[in-house]
Amino acid sequence: MDEQIITGSTASEIAASVRALHERGVLSRGDALPPVRELAARLGVNRNTAVAAYRLLAQAGVVVARGRAGTVIAGLDAVAQEGYAADSVLRDIGTGNPDPQRIPDLSGALAAAVGRPVLYGEPVIDPALQQRALDWVSADLPDRDVRITVTNGAVDAVERLLAQALLRDDAVALEDPCFLASIHTVRLGGYRAVPVPVDAEGMTVDGLRSALDAGVRAIICTPRAQNPTGATLTPTRAAELRAVLAGHPYVLVIEDDHFSMLSQRPYESLIGPGHRRFALVRSVSKFLGPDMCLAVAATDPETAERLAFRLSPGTTWVSHVLQRLVLAQLTDETVLDQVAAAGRHYAERNAAFAALLADRGLPAEAADGLNLWVALPVEARVVAERLMRRGWLARTGDEFLLGEHAAPSHHLRLTVHDLTDEETTRLVDDLAEASGTVPADPRQAAVPRDERMYG
Repeated sequence: MDEQIITGSTASEIAASVRALHERGVLSRGDALPPVRELAARLGVNRNTAVAAYRLLAQAGVVVARGRAGTVIAGLDAVAQEGYAADSVLRDIGTGNPDPQRIPDLSGALAAAVGRPVLYGEPVIDPALQQRALDWVSADLPDRDVRITVTNGAVDAVERLLAQALLRDDAVALEDPCFLASIHTVRLGGYRAVPVPVDAEGMTVDGLRSALDAGVRAIICTPRAQNPTGATLTPTRAAELRAVLAGHPYVLVIEDDHFSMLSQRPYESLIGPGHRRFALVRSVSKFLGPDMCLAVAATDPETAERLAFRLSPGTTWVSHVLQRLVLAQLTDETVLDQVAAAGRHYAERNAAFAALLADRGLPAEAADGLNLWVALPVEARVVAERLMRRGWLARTGDEFLLGEHAAPSHHLRLTVHDLTDEETTRLVDDLAEASGTVPADPRQAAVPRDERMYG
């Protein structure tokens, strides 16, 4: 491509030029754009102008950053998402969904949520919810000057936090394997993902040190119930990571404590007492339901001020009806008891399933969270294909890996807490056979596939 065909002297003009070329078919999926320095020199503009143009294009989904491979025109390929797979007749065991029967009924809280209408120019955060949020996080951020921001869920919070702190092509440390939404947020924002390996104790120390040496400007960490592995930071690991971060106080640390009230593990943090840029994000969707799309972000004062510029009454604020509804739930002892019972239920169901797998020669540890991260003796893709022939739709670990050239995953992420006893027994047997830990039942091959799928 002749770079001269891109025109413009401002970020918006340059972005519009690239979009027009894409719409006319001059630029197609996979075509590389020139490096920002080269484009800036050709157009006679400041490098920051070219950076801003590419950022606008990334936010619009026109381009995607590929790290050292540069920036290319984005395609329309389907990307992995959480939730039920569309158009599948198989029994989906990879959803990552909470049990709807374990989500508290909202009807009792609706009356409390309907009050005086809130008008333009009023505070964007309900004062009572703000105080409840401060109470929620104060013990985990002791002796810190903390401010509260309310967002439309955890993903919205992370996106806003990165946008107020980073420029396009800035590096962000992500856990590897990683939560799907974090991968998408970083890629769509035009940032560079730097993988940090995760083991049973959370982010590895060497991995974080390498990411900091690579110049990351932000870190997204899940302190407990890491998705997909279920790992939780141990006190020792958290202290080691804080020691590494002590020399980098202005790197933005974002902790996504998504499982908070459901977790069976204590909260440990990367955020040390002297760290200057931080955010502890807690959403309510896992225990009050995905439709309750609200999160609170507890941040340092400067980060809170930057976030405030991105929230305005009537446009990007969070509905006060939703805020009041969440507050009514979080202050209802009956609801809190239900949430605690749900957390115990998920832990018990996962532990029981892991024990059954161990009996079939598939050692699995029920860590924390909604899912099980099951290690396999063969490639996960092979096992998933064999399970499909038995009527199951599983999610392989490959979808959660960051490295473009990563080795094939030997893990499945399974959501099993909602299986019936009959389904549990059948899935454990099918997993063992598909993994080769027990001989396949010759009678299985004689059963028609449709009959195996529908019982």
